[in-house]
Amino acid sequence: MSEILCQWLNQEVKLSRTVSPKTFAKTFCSGYLIGEVLHKFELQDDFSQFSESRISSAKLNNFSRLEPTLHLLGVQFDQNVAQSIITEKPGAATKLLYQLYIALQKKKKSGLTEVEMQAIQPLTNVKLQNMKSEAFRDQRLGRRRQNEIMAKIQAAIIQIPKPASNRTLKALEAQKMMKKKKEAEDVANEIKKFEALIKKDLQAKESVSKTSLDTAGQTTTDLLNTYSDDDYIKKIQKRLEEDAFAREQREKRRRRLLMDQLIAHEAQEEAYREEQLINRLMRQSQQERRIAVQLMHVRHEKEVLWQNRIFREKQYEERRLKDFQDALDREAALAKQAKIDFEEQAFREKEVHEKIAVERAQARYKKHYSICAEILDHILDLSTKVADYRMLTNNLIPYKMMHDWKELFFHGKPIYEQASIKHLSAKPSAEQLIELEKRDLLDNNDYEEYKNVVGEWALPEEMVDNLPPSNNSILGHVLHRLLEKSLPPPIEPPVSELPPFAIKGCLLGKTFSGKTTILKSLQKDLSIQILSIDTLVQEAIRAFHDDEKVSEDLPIHQEAEESALPVLQDNKKEENQVLKNVLPAGQVSAEALPETEGTDTNKTPKIEEVESNEGFSNLTVRAQLGAKSEKLLKKGKSIPDMLLVSIMVNAIHQVPVDQGWILDGFPMTLNQAKLLEEALTGYNKDQVELEAKRTQISTLAVDPTTSKEIPTPPSAFDFVMLLDISDASALNRINDIMAEAISQEIPHEAISQRVAAENQNMDENQTLRDQIQHRIIGFLDNWPLLEQWLSESENVLIKVNAEVDKESLSQKIKEIFMAEIMKKKNKGSPKGKSQGGKVAAKKSPAGSADTSPAPILPPAPRPGSEERVYVNEPIPEEIPSFLIPYWKLIESSYINTIKRVLRHLREDQHFVLSYLYEVRTSFQQFLRRPDHKQDFVAQWQADFNSLPEDLWDDEETKAELHQRVNDLRDRLWDICDARKEEAEQERVDIINENWLQDSLGITMNHFFSLMQAELNRFQDTKQLLQDYYRGMECKIPTDNNKGFTRVPLVQLDSKDISENQLRIPLVSRISISLDTVMSKPKTKAILKGKIDYSLENIELNFEADEKLVVDTWQQASLAISHMVAAEIHQRLMEEENQPADPKEKSPQTGVNKKVKKEPKKKMTDKNTKGKSPPLAELSPVMVTAEEMAEMEKKKELGLKIKEEHLAALQFEEIATQFRLELIKTKALTFLEDRVTKVVDVYKLMEKWLGERYLNEMASVEKLTEVARYHIETSTKIQNELYLSQEDFFINGNIKVYPDPPPPTRPPPVEKEENGTLTIEQLDNLRNQFLDMAPKGLIGNKAFTDILLDLVTLNLGTNILPSNWMHLTLPDLQELTSLLIINSEFVDWRKFLLVTSGPWPMPLEEELLETLQRFKDVDEEQLGTVTLEQYMQAGLWFTGDEDIKIPENPLEPLPFNRQEHLLEFFFRLFADYGKDPPQLDYLQMLLYFACHPDSVEGVYRALSVATGTHVFQQAETPSLIVEKTSSSTNMCPIEESPELEENVREDREIKEEREEKEEEIPEYVNTEKISMETLLRVFRGGNEAQDLNRFASYFKIENIYSENFIKIFQDLGAKNLEPIEVAILLKHPFIQDLISNYPDYKIPDIKIILQRNEHVQGSDGERSPSRLTEEKK
Repeated sequence: MSEILCQWLNQEVKLSRTVSPKTFAKTFCSGYLIGEVLHKFELQDDFSQFSESRISSAKLNNFSRLEPTLHLLGVQFDQNVAQSIITEKPGAATKLLYQLYIALQKKKKSGLTEVEMQAIQPLTNVKLQNMKSEAFRDQRLGRRRQNEIMAKIQAAIIQIPKPASNRTLKALEAQKMMKKKKEAEDVANEIKKFEALIKKDLQAKESVSKTSLDTAGQTTTDLLNTYSDDDYIKKIQKRLEEDAFAREQREKRRRRLLMDQLIAHEAQEEAYREEQLINRLMRQSQQERRIAVQLMHVRHEKEVLWQNRIFREKQYEERRLKDFQDALDREAALAKQAKIDFEEQAFREKEVHEKIAVERAQARYKKHYSICAEILDHILDLSTKVADYRMLTNNLIPYKMMHDWKELFFHGKPIYEQASIKHLSAKPSAEQLIELEKRDLLDNNDYEEYKNVVGEWALPEEMVDNLPPSNNSILGHVLHRLLEKSLPPPIEPPVSELPPFAIKGCLLGKTFSGKTTILKSLQKDLSIQILSIDTLVQEAIRAFHDDEKVSEDLPIHQEAEESALPVLQDNKKEENQVLKNVLPAGQVSAEALPETEGTDTNKTPKIEEVESNEGFSNLTVRAQLGAKSEKLLKKGKSIPDMLLVSIMVNAIHQVPVDQGWILDGFPMTLNQAKLLEEALTGYNKDQVELEAKRTQISTLAVDPTTSKEIPTPPSAFDFVMLLDISDASALNRINDIMAEAISQEIPHEAISQRVAAENQNMDENQTLRDQIQHRIIGFLDNWPLLEQWLSESENVLIKVNAEVDKESLSQKIKEIFMAEIMKKKNKGSPKGKSQGGKVAAKKSPAGSADTSPAPILPPAPRPGSEERVYVNEPIPEEIPSFLIPYWKLIESSYINTIKRVLRHLREDQHFVLSYLYEVRTSFQQFLRRPDHKQDFVAQWQADFNSLPEDLWDDEETKAELHQRVNDLRDRLWDICDARKEEAEQERVDIINENWLQDSLGITMNHFFSLMQAELNRFQDTKQLLQDYYRGMECKIPTDNNKGFTRVPLVQLDSKDISENQLRIPLVSRISISLDTVMSKPKTKAILKGKIDYSLENIELNFEADEKLVVDTWQQASLAISHMVAAEIHQRLMEEENQPADPKEKSPQTGVNKKVKKEPKKKMTDKNTKGKSPPLAELSPVMVTAEEMAEMEKKKELGLKIKEEHLAALQFEEIATQFRLELIKTKALTFLEDRVTKVVDVYKLMEKWLGERYLNEMASVEKLTEVARYHIETSTKIQNELYLSQEDFFINGNIKVYPDPPPPTRPPPVEKEENGTLTIEQLDNLRNQFLDMAPKGLIGNKAFTDILLDLVTLNLGTNILPSNWMHLTLPDLQELTSLLIINSEFVDWRKFLLVTSGPWPMPLEEELLETLQRFKDVDEEQLGTVTLEQYMQAGLWFTGDEDIKIPENPLEPLPFNRQEHLLEFFFRLFADYGKDPPQLDYLQMLLYFACHPDSVEGVYRALSVATGTHVFQQAETPSLIVEKTSSSTNMCPIEESPELEENVREDREIKEEREEKEEEIPEYVNTEKISMETLLRVFRGGNEAQDLNRFASYFKIENIYSENFIKIFQDLGAKNLEPIEVAILLKHPFIQDLISNYPDYKIPDIKIILQRNEHVQGSDGERSPSRLTEEKK
């Protein structure tokens, strides 16, 4: 409710402030906005006096002004309601505004004007004034109550009719008026009197008070005059003043009391007067009083009833409003929930669709993956097979093998053998079936190559010109005629000729692609018929329920519909079968079943009863189809495709001829499309192909006249249009439809009607939504096949993108439709003319057959040509029944024999290759057999090395050793000769195995089998032609007692077999011996080069085999020629014998006349149909009775039969002779190729043998040379001599005796270079200084003396470098001044650290990392480490240098200075007074913190002491560092170029430091530092010194400590607790100390050393120091 009010207030009323349901009570608690609402409706004129403030007075003002207006509108408003609104009680403001809303709406309806509302508007100002006078509020209220009571009583009295009096009404009224006037005058006079009395009293009182004050003043003055004491007088005056003030106050109280009494008296008088007035007015009779009381009671009761009714109506209104609001809320909640449910369902459907799409994609991927995997396996098999055969054939794979492998690969067959098929069981396995398929595939390919003379059977060059015709037309005609006689005449199916409709098409697509919508819009614009299968099925079922019968006056319509009746009978047979086509069944059943369920079962007859009734045949075709459909649907089955097509065809026949039709979503599957095509055009491609296969029985001979293809009729559709849409778009469209149905706004008063009206649509949409997934899947499954069929067979498919808006899609479809109509109109006109011409041409022969004379024909063409008209005389019925199976047997036997022989040849080729490879590999292995030559060589080497050393140079010993070498060589040569003889014998044994002879014999038998197959085919074909033509001549077939001619085969073994046991003759082969080979000097050799007598036998045997092949071919060719000649001779003999006995054959001719009459009639009937041969027309129709004419005719027919018979026989002879010659040629080529391959292998074996023998002999010679060299040089052979097979080498991995031990390398020695102190010199100085000053500090005078003594007195001890020996006393004093600390002391450790260079100067980060490593090693945190821990932690540099090892073993290794420096630093800084020695690593790192810049050195020392990086303060003044070397190489002697580089590096360091200072973070140096750490940095922690004379140093340290204590106290560290470094660095003393502290500066001593150099040039070319390199 609050939302409705907010909408009304914000949108219609448009308040100055936006109202929301959440802040409703708070917004209206002041009453200002309620007044604004009334002001908007022109009901509150004093709105300007309203206040927006939230104080209580403002709220009281606002609601007091609102009360009259609300009462005027009839809104219930009192003090309680106002209190509830002011206190923001929930619902109070809402209720008041709702009542105000109702009242204002009523005011709108009633149409009250502004003037009328103002007339009834109360005077609010009077009310406000009355409320302001609080003193008289009670009196006024009582007076108002009395006036109301009097008004009610007066009104009651006036309404009661009084009895008529004698006086008139005017007199009574005048009397009453007089009374009222008198009373009013009396009251007014009394009031005046009362007021006059009050005035007199007040005047008297005032005069009395004035006189009393005057007398009092006079008395006081008199008293003042009499008394002279001022104090006393002042007291009296004060008392008098107080008494006067008290009197004045008492007078005021008295006057106030009198006023109150006067007011009370006046009130009592007023009440008394009112009571008297009431008593006077109520002086009536008792009856009038009773009547008045009764009337008052009745009026009161009516008032109560009226109030109750108003209250009840308000309750009813509130309840209705509450119910309405609840209904709205409930409806909104239900709509929201329905929307949420719909969105969830749509999301689930999308997920299901995506899942299905993913599954389909995965299935497709798996399918493609399996296909690709299979293809990849086949590729790998092919590759490995090729690789295997490359190895077998030395990279020369035969073309035939590669072609066979490619065929297997292209047909998806495995190349390798899966299983053996030599011994097949009754149920072969899957692998065996695959092998059978492979074999059949290769056999068919080989047969096709043999039949078509291509590939391996391509014609050689000498036979290209003699190519015969490929087909025997006469034989093909004979076979075709025999087949026609044996088969029953085919029943031509009835052709369904459709009338020429204007346009024929169909619109296909997925569900919700827009088919029906587009077709409806198209139907409005164009006159076309839309046929939907769902609608047609429903109409058919409705026609059955309506008992639609055939009208008697429409027989033509009955005939038009009879084409669909056979479907009903066919469907009865298909009831028990599994029905296909799930998708259309789903569509039909989803829409057709609701109607059948909704019908009355009592009125609808059962289908079985209807079919059994006689009236079922009187139903229309549509009603019968509907009955069949309903029967299937009631059983829960789907409607089969045949029945759906019948319903559609029946509907198409109902369409007018001049009107086009379009099918809506049909056909949906390939089966439906084929059935519909057959039903509309009468053409079935599959049946036509099956019929052609059935009539074509021969592949060897074809009749050219019957091999023409049947032209295909035009398509049943002019166009097929596909509305292409994605699956997601289809789902989105159904979801949009459902969402639109859910989100429609429903008014409150039409909820039930609307819901009831849309339940059916929602159910239909829900059904479609449930089926959308199945329909999409069904479409995706069926469409690819249908698309392929429409694109290839029909070529009428048009694809249209349907993912556009409705108008553009409609326009596009319309344009395509109009284009198709224009295309058909353009094609229609010439078609009509041609059809008319064809009809006239068909009718002309039938009418003119009797009248037109026979034309004069040209001379007959040669038999066998295409123009030849064959003899078609009748033959006995038993002839085809015998000859057709006989020909099938001939053909199958011929084909199977050819395939089997070619298969054997193919398999033999594989066997030959593998055999030759095995021969080569076995012979190579035989050549590599062990020879045991190494044993002799090893024994000789051992004997050679065992000779004493003193005999090596003896000449006799050398001669003896040479003789031993010769003996070893001879023995090794004998072994080589023996191995050669064994290899030659092995080769001869392989050649003499007679494998080649057997292989050639088997191959020749295969080719002889091919010749036998051709010979058998010719003999069987000759016999078939003979039987056929003798049967046509009505002669008895002759028996061939001679038997078939057999081609002899080669006998492979030498067994004696009797001739009675042989079915096939055998020919023994002539084997050529070696003696005969030696005796024949000249041979036709395949061999080239020198003659090999072992291969000469092969050559001679090959010549014998060639001769045998040629003889066999000649024998077969002569046999064919003899058979043809015998047949011709037999024909001539029959012709010669025929005229000799004319009387004997005359009865036969008389008998045959009757037989020949009927066939001639049939032939004439056939010829009249068209395409009749011209010879048939020449035959006379009327038979004459003359014997001689008939005999001439028979003679002429016999000549024709003879001519045709002999032509066919001669054609077969030519073809067979050609095949035999081709077989002979291929056999000779094959045998020659086989022999060549084998001979090449034998030659290769001989080549390997000779090369190996020569290599073995050469290796022996090499061994001999090596042995002789060692004999002459008198040296032992340490490495093993290895001689095996044909290889000789010296094995360096194996030594016969051990090597002598190498000499020991001297230890490395450090050399003095560039004035650098060696490690030994540093250790000597360290020991000397340690003895004098163990703590590290020594006086400057003592330090100078020590150096002077070392320079002057110890010249031969090498304690200092040679450059230092030239230093004078001033130089040493200058050097000491650079090392002085606090002007008195020198730190000798720092001196040794500086002079120990070069070493890499560490960066600050490296110092901190080194410190952290020492802390990690120092587990007990003692601050010291041992030597082991020191070496484990390491410094920032390591001792691992790239040291080049000298080749000379006597030369020492280079000295690793850095490694020794690491150890020296430990000795320098460690405390050797402890066991083991301990190193204070923090103190050592403080020494290493020194820097050429003293300030930078102090900050580095602070960083090391605190363990973190300490940033320099920007305001800290830094000392100007001298432009000297800041090099990390602390080399004491350097040249000027290095100085310049160091100065440049110094500048770079400064620039980097400045950049770091600029990049200092905001919060840095937050780490804390203690007093002890600070004293340690500034040398304040070492209290114990070496000598007592260092007292001044103690004072300096004490000064630092006192200053540091003071600094800590100044910075707030009272107990000297650690403070932050940043705070410490800001102190001026610390800043000054850092800038002036010199201990952390590295002195530059190289200037002094360079000044005193005497030897120039020795330092001229010097590389940069190692420190600089490390730093770079």
